Amino acid sequence: MIWNETKECMSRDEIHNLQSARLVKMVNRVYHSVEFYRKKMQQLGLEPGDIGGIEDLNKLPFTTKNDLRDNYPFGLFAVPQSEVVRIHASSGTTGKATVVGYTRKDIDLWQECVARVLAMAGVGPNDKIQVAYGYGLFTGGLGLHYGAENLGATVIPMSTGNTQKLITMMQDFGATAIACTPSYLLHIAETLEDAGLINNIQLKAAICGAEPWTENMRKEIEAKLHIKAYDIYGLSEILGPGVAADCEYHKGLHVYEDHFVPEIINSDTLEACKEGEVGELVFTTITKEAFPLFRYRTKDLTSITYDKCECGRTLARIDRFKGRTDDMLIIRGVNVFPSQVEAALLEMGETSPHYMLIVDRVNNLDTLEVQVEVEERFFSDEIKQLESLTKKIAYVLQSALGLSVKVKLVEPKTIQRSEGKAKRVIDKRKLV
Repeated sequence: MIWNETKECMSRDEIHNLQSARLVKMVNRVYHSVEFYRKKMQQLGLEPGDIGGIEDLNKLPFTTKNDLRDNYPFGLFAVPQSEVVRIHASSGTTGKATVVGYTRKDIDLWQECVARVLAMAGVGPNDKIQVAYGYGLFTGGLGLHYGAENLGATVIPMSTGNTQKLITMMQDFGATAIACTPSYLLHIAETLEDAGLINNIQLKAAICGAEPWTENMRKEIEAKLHIKAYDIYGLSEILGPGVAADCEYHKGLHVYEDHFVPEIINSDTLEACKEGEVGELVFTTITKEAFPLFRYRTKDLTSITYDKCECGRTLARIDRFKGRTDDMLIIRGVNVFPSQVEAALLEMGETSPHYMLIVDRVNNLDTLEVQVEVEERFFSDEIKQLESLTKKIAYVLQSALGLSVKVKLVEPKTIQRSEGKAKRVIDKRKLV
């Protein structure tokens, strides 16, 4: 086992003291460099000197995704643009991205966190890791890529798609680890099974994330591929993948508390939950330079424990996620909001405002079908017109979501109406 005992086996008092020192320094810097936070603190009657340690964290204001959008694109950056060496972004409900930036030191921090995750999964300098997350503005691909290089492992930058080529390279290059979504890994496993190639690969570990998955799914992956599968968690706003991950005991995800302070709050009262009680996960970054955040509300529902893990680590552990407090869906690693679909459809002008999202898991891959009501004339005219509109809508939605979808056109008044809040999603995946 290769891991940093100094950082991951500190006593709770040592963690408290380290977080306190870093929080005080961060608050002082952000107060003087980010107008948004300075005004927020002033509205609460707070000055940097009022934050003396981690025990004062609850005095600071919360940050939401809407705050990020309202300050689009660079309003929450805490350093000059000349110090930002990389930008990532994720789409939101309105199509406007939430933008995050990194200094050189932030990139180094990110690499270190991902390297620690990989080491926890038993990956080392002698391994070859196939990175099958998407590259680009999505943080998954580059996050795992540079973390693996930081560890000294050999990186095979596959990205997503072209499963046959991935399998060929997995065999030819002797990949010993893979990083991808769990649903895609199950698809890879079944493709290998069908081709009789399971015994031709050298995989020993998988680092899976970017979508919710169950303990049974993990066991199925391990049984099919004869490997160990580990869960990695992160979000672009806080860092990217590498904020937390599980160890070989799979009893919660270890949060790297030397960089991120987790809280669990009641979403209604905003008060702290008790240890072990399910609530909304909130993060404060205490070492990031370009894009530090106070008490960012993730919308993810989980619980937290602070007892020492069987692996020896003393870092706080968050439990498997129970759901979300909003209507966001995670499909093949892509965040999807029903309102994105609605906005795209309304812009077209050829459809009604009535639609339904059907999410399912077919052959262990998440699928999204969008049912859309259209005028009766499309069904009475030539079939070519119906096919043409279907293709057009599919193209528009793929452009808006960054995700391929199946479009099904239905006749007027086919989709059930509601007197209350409209039901826009049917999620058939079994995630519990």
